[in-house]
Amino acid sequence: MRKLAILVSVFAFLFIVQFASAQQVDVFLGGGTLMSSTNASSGFPAEKGGLYINLGGDVVPFKHVGFNVETAWRATQGIYFAGEENYRPILTDFNVLYQPHLTKRVGADLMAGIGAADTRFYQPGASTPGYPNYVSTDHFMEHLGGGIRFYAWKNVFVRPEVHYYHVQNNNNLNNNGAFSSNNVVRAGASIGYTFGHD
Repeated sequence: MRKLAILVSVFAFLFIVQFASAQQVDVFLGGGTLMSSTNASSGFPAEKGGLYINLGGDVVPFKHVGFNVETAWRATQGIYFAGEENYRPILTDFNVLYQPHLTKRVGADLMAGIGAADTRFYQPGASTPGYPNYVSTDHFMEHLGGGIRFYAWKNVFVRPEVHYYHVQNNNNLNNNGAFSSNNVVRAGASIGYTFGHD
């Protein structure tokens, strides 16, 4: 998990450096939770609950239009089957961003794109040094998201937000597990900083 956070941070930094001359660049960090419907007939648990930490950035080289990248991961392992298996989703998306200004200090962030859902399934017990105690499943996903950005102090903003993910084949049993729905919603808030805010 720490390696992923470092990789995303390096990618975000390179993203910012590459577009330093852009009209606007944002970096943000936040938290929230996952919500999903429960389908008892599927026999699989719902992918919901828990604290999710998100990290991302965007660049807006055109008037109100830009690109966004974001990763959200569950802070602790969730219980898949009690005493048998735990899980941790990692959701990464790449988006086209529309960022209209509503007032001088308030704006909207509307995004749509694609990404990947990597779910790690952990076996109970101690792991062998040098070997992970989990297996991963990766699924393609579509993403829609939006938030209201409020500049609380100079270039520092707070953004309540909602993200919808359609995770392909998330409800189909594979080698490692499945969930009761392909549709997942993440709700929360981010705190960020804008470079080039007018």
